[in-house]
Amino acid sequence: MSQNAYETGRLNLPFVGHCTFAKQPICTDWDNINADVAVLGVPYDMGTQYRSGARFGPRAIREASTLFSFGHGGAYDFEDDTVYLPTDRVKIVDMGDADIVHTDTVKSHENTRYAVRKILRSGALPVILGGDHAVHAPVIEAFAGQEPVHIVHFDAHLDFVDERHGVRYGHGNPLRRASETGHVTSMTQLGIRNVSSSNRSDYEAAQNFGSKILSVRHVRKLGTQGVLDLIPKGARYYVTIDIDGFDPSIAPGTGTPSHGGFLYYEVLEILQGLTRQGRVVGMDLVEVAPAYDPTGITGFLAAQLLMNFLGFIFEARHQSGR
Repeated sequence: MSQNAYETGRLNLPFVGHCTFAKQPICTDWDNINADVAVLGVPYDMGTQYRSGARFGPRAIREASTLFSFGHGGAYDFEDDTVYLPTDRVKIVDMGDADIVHTDTVKSHENTRYAVRKILRSGALPVILGGDHAVHAPVIEAFAGQEPVHIVHFDAHLDFVDERHGVRYGHGNPLRRASETGHVTSMTQLGIRNVSSSNRSDYEAAQNFGSKILSVRHVRKLGTQGVLDLIPKGARYYVTIDIDGFDPSIAPGTGTPSHGGFLYYEVLEILQGLTRQGRVVGMDLVEVAPAYDPTGITGFLAAQLLMNFLGFIFEARHQSGR
């Protein structure tokens, strides 16, 4: 049974000490990642078409995540009557950031793939903090050679552009690049809406690949279980979350806000359902740009969502013995 760390050790309040993800230990030796979860920042935002600033997303999410680090031996949820992320069963490490080389997309993505492959070889679950959504492309490419995955994508935008003016690795391209990998079998894209999302040919290309595309209103009409019924059961899931999938009333800190987005529990309940019908093998959360949110609530939303999702993942694995 996990014990509360503050009962015998330091109080270690959120604003004290080193600012790692949830104040978890640092792992700088990428050849010896001994953990269940490895958190990696990818502070890259050279793929943005409008407002930059997501390069500071990993720092913002890490800082916000210290709120959830009071030293409890796990997080007790009275609704589920469950202690999530018990410290004696789930070990999380923060391995810092992929090396980003300014103006060099090719090298930055190469360094990102390298870091993610280190996580996968260790057997840990990769949790990637973006950065703009362009970082998803090298992250999912790093899964080459593994069993196939189904991508579950939360976003206001389809991100299925093939090429514009020679650009193939911007933040409008990553799901198209993912569809070309060979180890991504299909996708479910949720929250897609409004002007600027994409054009008809991109939607047709996504649907021809095997993507199910739902707007926020579609999701609300179907309900959580109705959405889950459309996602292949028993699959290996990779989850990519663009923070602009949420409504800007709760997530203003992003470069391309789009009104009419998700609220917190709409996404959280789908994520929890995924853990009960398949195996989550990786995730990224992208496009947090803290400069546009002086309150910091976007970073708190991102951190809280990730922490709860991790809790659901490892509780489901514990219950199933997987």
